[in-house]
Amino acid sequence: MRFDLDSGSVIRGAMFIGGQWTSGSAQAVITVENPATEEVIATIPEGGAEDAHAALAAAKRAQPSWAALPAIKRGEAVLALADKVEEHAEALARILTLEQGKPISQARGEVGAVLMFLRHHAGAARRIEGDIISSDNVDEEIHIRRHPYGVVVGLTAWNYPAALAARKLAPALVAGNTFVLLSHEITPISGLFLAHLAKETGLPDGVFNVVTGRGPVVGQALVESRDTGLVTMTGSTRAGKQIYAAAADTLKVLRLELGGKAPFIVMDDADIDRAVDAAVTARYTNCGQICTCNERMYLHRAIADEFLEKFVARSRAISIGNPMDDPDMGPKVSGVEVAKIEEMVGRARRAGAELLLEGGPLREGNFAKGHWYSPTVLEVTENTSPLIQEEVFGPVAPALRVDSFEEAARLANDTVYGLSAYVFTRDHRRLMKSPYALKFGELYLNRSNGEQVQAFHSGWGQSGLGGEDGKYGFDGYLRKQTTYLNWG
Repeated sequence: MRFDLDSGSVIRGAMFIGGQWTSGSAQAVITVENPATEEVIATIPEGGAEDAHAALAAAKRAQPSWAALPAIKRGEAVLALADKVEEHAEALARILTLEQGKPISQARGEVGAVLMFLRHHAGAARRIEGDIISSDNVDEEIHIRRHPYGVVVGLTAWNYPAALAARKLAPALVAGNTFVLLSHEITPISGLFLAHLAKETGLPDGVFNVVTGRGPVVGQALVESRDTGLVTMTGSTRAGKQIYAAAADTLKVLRLELGGKAPFIVMDDADIDRAVDAAVTARYTNCGQICTCNERMYLHRAIADEFLEKFVARSRAISIGNPMDDPDMGPKVSGVEVAKIEEMVGRARRAGAELLLEGGPLREGNFAKGHWYSPTVLEVTENTSPLIQEEVFGPVAPALRVDSFEEAARLANDTVYGLSAYVFTRDHRRLMKSPYALKFGELYLNRSNGEQVQAFHSGWGQSGLGGEDGKYGFDGYLRKQTTYLNWG
């Protein structure tokens, strides 16, 4: 497969199965468009269940010999992939901008995240540990060992397709698993490019496979197969529930990182300028298409006017345009996403939301082509507003005034989601209370979003199962075996 980004020709995608590029059983193709121009930039095979099974079979064949390697050798292979990604960093960044729409500097940041995930988890190769425990019986020890699951299936979202793939691929491989990635049909090229680079490094055939197609067909087959040992998925809560149901028959082990509805709480003693800076970053980065984004703002009544005046001014100043020119914000990923947000804002306005910055879809002049939505700020009076309860995943910021931290925490917890939350305050008592008062897996206190790889990224409630990153995330790719060793 060739990745001719600068030729102006359409990339002809293929699946990567057992070390070979193939169209598999596909009788049709899926077109991939540039969300800034609506131009077709690539086609990929619309794979079927047969292709899922072929990739799983290739991964299953490769897994025993891969797991038999010393962990440090597996880590070195992942480090070699990181070096190859760094060598082709700009090409990968351009792919990300063309297929996903994020500004080129943010795409370069995503490539940096790919490198971080690969190198961090490669370093875990010498930290796979077990336990020896005293037994109640004479002449006996209890040994607990960690083993790979076998074949890991990765299902990733379209908002950070390369970083999310690396986040799952690296720990899976270092732990001794082999990997099958379903590259999301909206943004498939970056995952295929990672496979291309892995092949160039000499990664053994079948260790990393990429299939293309649609989730309800290829993804369903991957999840249901008895050859799949573990499924790790990042995506919507709706899709997570479908995977949960599909995995039930085989009692599949699941790691699901799902939707979020992060509250952004600003108290009366907060550093307002710092809070506004963080709120803007956490709402508009990647056009608001981040699961940990600032999705709803709870503002203490004493500072609400000042905060909103500054936040609206900053929102109005956000530059929008061709992501290759590196504006503050590029397009939404698809027309479907624009329509979803437009409908949600319409319902909120009919329910009484007040527009502070109209924003909305852009469809004229330079924006006649592409999927554009400009920053929109609204104030609501009820926690039942659609903008407060439903994940927006776009550049729309609702605000609600509160009278106390306790009220803000109560309203923040009134949600099915539990991924991330923000608090801005100088009061150490509030800061100390926050981890107990807020029922979310990840808290940002007096800072904007952006988790670190050595920590643990996990959601509570309908935001997911399991988690990613750090020693806890790595351990999720290993299962435990207990041996009662008696020498009497």
